[in-house]
Amino acid sequence: MTLEALKTAKRVIGIKQVAKAVKREAATEVFIADDADAKVVEPLETLCTEQNVPVSRVSSMKELGTACNIEVGAAAAAAIK
Repeated sequence: MTLEALKTAKRVIGIKQVAKAVKREAATEVFIADDADAKVVEPLETLCTEQNVPVSRVSSMKELGTACNIEVGAAAAAAIK
């Protein structure tokens, strides 16, 4: 899935919401911003690996926020079923 597809997909935004979606096996793909704090995103990346959810990296939080149609940056977002 691309960022363009994320704009129209059903999604959740934010580390906590994405983690919840991954845990309940609702996430189809997770997007993580490269400039997000590593302490925050590393546990999410580990969870995605454990749950076999693909992770895509995005260059910035601003770019990810724009793709999610919000006016602020986002550290993580997930497309959900």
